Amino acid sequence: MSHRPAPLSRRQFQKSASTTFVLSAATAASSARAAGSNDRVSLGFIGVANRGGQLMKAFAEHQDCSPDYVCDVDSKTLEKAAKQTGGSPKTTADFRKVIDDDSIDAIVIATPDHWHAIQCISGCAAGKDVYVEKPLAVTIHEGRAMVDAARKYDRIVQVGTHRRSSGLYQELSQRIQNGLLGKVCMSRAFRLSNMAPDGIGRRPAMTPPEHLDWDMWLGPRAERPYQDNIAPYKFRWWQDYSSQMGNWGVHYLDAIRWCIGEEAPSSVCAMGGQFAIDDDRTIPDTMEVTFQFPSGRLAVFGQYETSGNPMMPTGEIELRGTLGTAYVSERAYEIIPERRGQFATEHPMAKPEKGTEDSNNHHLTSNHARNFLDCMRSRRQPNADVEIGHRSTTFCHLANISLKLGRRLQWDADAERFVGDDDANAMLHYEYRKPWKLPV
Repeated sequence: MSHRPAPLSRRQFQKSASTTFVLSAATAASSARAAGSNDRVSLGFIGVANRGGQLMKAFAEHQDCSPDYVCDVDSKTLEKAAKQTGGSPKTTADFRKVIDDDSIDAIVIATPDHWHAIQCISGCAAGKDVYVEKPLAVTIHEGRAMVDAARKYDRIVQVGTHRRSSGLYQELSQRIQNGLLGKVCMSRAFRLSNMAPDGIGRRPAMTPPEHLDWDMWLGPRAERPYQDNIAPYKFRWWQDYSSQMGNWGVHYLDAIRWCIGEEAPSSVCAMGGQFAIDDDRTIPDTMEVTFQFPSGRLAVFGQYETSGNPMMPTGEIELRGTLGTAYVSERAYEIIPERRGQFATEHPMAKPEKGTEDSNNHHLTSNHARNFLDCMRSRRQPNADVEIGHRSTTFCHLANISLKLGRRLQWDADAERFVGDDDANAMLHYEYRKPWKLPV
């Protein structure tokens, strides 16, 4: 009778992995020296409000890069960001000027999601490496085009799912794939926030403020009147420009598929609607989606914006295995051994365990920026390579399409097409407003 090797404990894992980590660090250091100890990466930041400002602070912690160009369609935001650099960067409201500047080595994109594809692909074509925030794109077609551009032009493209640069997640995902929890058949995650009763509010159409280039903000999306509950930031609740599946769901679904070693689902079924919040949003206030993988395993994600109480004893992500269950948050996890049930044979279960990482959102973002800069020198794929980001973002698009159509959908991940559903396949992309086109 054969026995499967017992999963490594955390201490055993760290001991066995230490040599690999040391070699990787040495290689990265060697690559950095080969690039020149005095080399500084010249960065152009495109979109510098909110998350863009956070990225500027994260990159500022690394002395081998400098913010030499800053771009935003809001002149007040642009002025504030330029002062934040502490230097005298070039400034513009037109991202094309940043991309056309030969002195810029890489661009950092934190614009609204509907702009990511055009800016990223244009940057790759201009020979620049790209750090682009999550979600990667607003359509599956855009995401695949971004992957193709990165490969065609041999560019480093890092997507902003920064948990990929967390030591805690790197260790835990490998241990789970190595059998720490046994066979993981069910995974769950939730995004919880109580926005009742008014949410983003109901606002009339109005004249855009003078400091905002509204037409440029809209870009490839259809022309429409300005509302101050779209920009700034509240575009996250408008399907044309983003979604909460893309904004938050991508973090959790990326972590789940990483930990259980799955690439893509084979089917998706989403349900939900706007039940308790009276506002202008075009996305649900309550949504639950189930993904099934080719292996038969399930993953469930719930987006609840009418109730913020926790769903789990601890953590945001639940990974249920035959030997134990892991509850994982951004910076900690707890493993609870499985209880034996009917007809279960005697065998060792997972051991109780807790792990934490002394970091916060800023530290993880800084680590992610560091990985991007290192990969620019080594030319190795970054922790959240564009293909990884595309695969994880696709989960979010599948959920939104299933919800809109109100039915379960079958997904062919190799062809990146829905099986036998013309209505769903019509939602893989949309027609850009002229004169904008997806670069090739």
